[in-house]
Amino acid sequence: MRIRRIFAAIGLCAFLLSNSFAQLPPLIDREVFFGDPQISGAQISPDGKFITFLRPFKNVRNIWIKDRSQKFDQARPLTADSLRPITSYFWSQDGRYVLFAQDKGGDENFRIYEVDPRASGTPVPPAKDLTPLVKVRASIYDVPRNTPNEIIIGLNDRDPALHDVYRLNLTTGGRTLLWKNTENVAGWVTDLKGDLRLGIRQTANGGTEILRIDGDKLLSIYSVNADESVSPVRFTPDGNGFYFETNKGMELNLSQLALYNLKNGTITFVEKDPEDQVDFGEALFSEVTNELLATFYLGDTLRVYPKQKRFSDDYGRLKKALPHGELHIISTTFDEQTWLAAITSDVNAGTVYIFDRKTGTAEFLYVSRPELPSDKLVSMKPVRYTARDGLTISAYLTLPKGIPAEKLPAVLFVHGGPWARDEWGYDPVAQFLANRGYAVLQPNYRGSTGFGKKFLNAGNKQWGTGSMQNDLTDGVGYLIKQGIADPKKIAIAGGSYGGYATLAGLAFTPDLYAAGFDIVGPSNIITLLNSIPPYWEPMKKTFAIRVGDKDKPADRKMMESQSPLFSAKNIKAPLFVVQGANDPRVKKAESDQIVVALRDLGRSVQYMVAPDEGHGYKGLENRIAMYAAMEKFFAANLGGRYQKEIRETIRKKLDAIMVDVKTVSVGAGK
Repeated sequence: MRIRRIFAAIGLCAFLLSNSFAQLPPLIDREVFFGDPQISGAQISPDGKFITFLRPFKNVRNIWIKDRSQKFDQARPLTADSLRPITSYFWSQDGRYVLFAQDKGGDENFRIYEVDPRASGTPVPPAKDLTPLVKVRASIYDVPRNTPNEIIIGLNDRDPALHDVYRLNLTTGGRTLLWKNTENVAGWVTDLKGDLRLGIRQTANGGTEILRIDGDKLLSIYSVNADESVSPVRFTPDGNGFYFETNKGMELNLSQLALYNLKNGTITFVEKDPEDQVDFGEALFSEVTNELLATFYLGDTLRVYPKQKRFSDDYGRLKKALPHGELHIISTTFDEQTWLAAITSDVNAGTVYIFDRKTGTAEFLYVSRPELPSDKLVSMKPVRYTARDGLTISAYLTLPKGIPAEKLPAVLFVHGGPWARDEWGYDPVAQFLANRGYAVLQPNYRGSTGFGKKFLNAGNKQWGTGSMQNDLTDGVGYLIKQGIADPKKIAIAGGSYGGYATLAGLAFTPDLYAAGFDIVGPSNIITLLNSIPPYWEPMKKTFAIRVGDKDKPADRKMMESQSPLFSAKNIKAPLFVVQGANDPRVKKAESDQIVVALRDLGRSVQYMVAPDEGHGYKGLENRIAMYAAMEKFFAANLGGRYQKEIRETIRKKLDAIMVDVKTVSVGAGK
């Protein structure tokens, strides 16, 4: 009788769960969320005659082109990369070339390529490799308007840790050395003529200094300490000053836009957040008149403040004519009379229009993901909760559609960085999980950027067992206290630092989570710092300040205690680990060692490794396979919905990249 009652109770619970989920919208195919968009990344040519965009070519995202008047099905491909998707590109200033950067298998050793958009080829015109160097990372610093056949780049071919600066001729591919970097400079800034004017370097105490190039010398003209930040934005037309973002001084918490006068060293503050909530965001300048057109601030949502009447009128007219959402200017013609503008929102991945400033008319161009059923998606709600020490944490909450927000299975999805932030808008992971029946919370824990230097610095050395992780734990507490989450059905997931936080959550709060999904997360802070890419060396003091100094015994002991690997025995919940074999930031060894530790402890651990990926999955089939695995894993451990159907090619890919944990050995990924 007792056994019968138990089975009856289980059956009742299953009925109630399925009955509750029956009120959800239909399952949306995972490939709608994570497949390549039909069209994305549109740019208008400088002369306004062509539209370029990204679209799959033989199942890999490539660059396409069409005449402005043509339909998209009349477009032709410009590139035919069959191994790795192209994710971004740009036009040369004179419109002669389309340029893009590409690495190999996620190794982040980017090369710069160009293609003639008017040339023909079978099936595409030939792409010219402008930086044909092995194990070298190319960086693009500037695309000057007055020298359209040249761009300014950096190459670390001489020293893997430092980028020398070159002027690159787009026609010949020839390079002219502008500066041999022997002074540990981390970044470079040119003026509006394309002349090299400034360097950015980390100081001995972990601060940042701006260096003025004076002949063959570098002169420090402005510096901040390790708790502060500074970043040049743009030179003035006469070259005698530059705009920059700074939060220097005790009186400044939120960063502001300022103007530095190079003639006399005076500083004029230009603007701070009118609502006094967040750091300065971005500044939009006209490339024609060089006027400051607008400033942007990222609070709960994007706020825009136009500065010039003509721009304000045009922007306002366009925003009024288009659907509700955030308006972004994504491309303009050389004369700035024609814009490509996108409307995005939490339920819209992007709708793009052509705006003619002369006529004031907007023409629909495309929807990035037309197959996305916006009416079945849900709103992303900005929320706030109080951490245990009284600090206010901003977060975004996405709830399933059609069912009460009560005792739901939930996923805490943690952003990477950690010096980054989540923002409002269309988030495929949040929408995917909500469609499967989960509440999704995305906290901007302390150490996230954009909320002032006090909030950022409050995360220093607070990984794992510190307040950064406590903020995540308190986010779970918020979900439980609000009655939203079932305390027995909460998972933690994320990529990069979010992957680390997943491991830390399972190791340091083992009774809080029912499962963890770690994407390229480090398991041992010390081995992570020992293996950072060489081109991060100029800024390595940042890690010592914000994470810990591995050469100091006290810090090393702290980092050992914060490393989930050394507390693997505490992990009880099932864990799924995802890794790219070529990851230069979080090496494969980081995942190998936690998988081996849990396997040897007899814990539940699954492992996925893509041989052609780096720090995250960009390949279409790898990406869909990963989210198919996530969906099944969460369904098994949290009880949410699961799409059982899977394309045969994705099934084969999933089988190919899943690793038998019995075969993993420590050190295999070093």
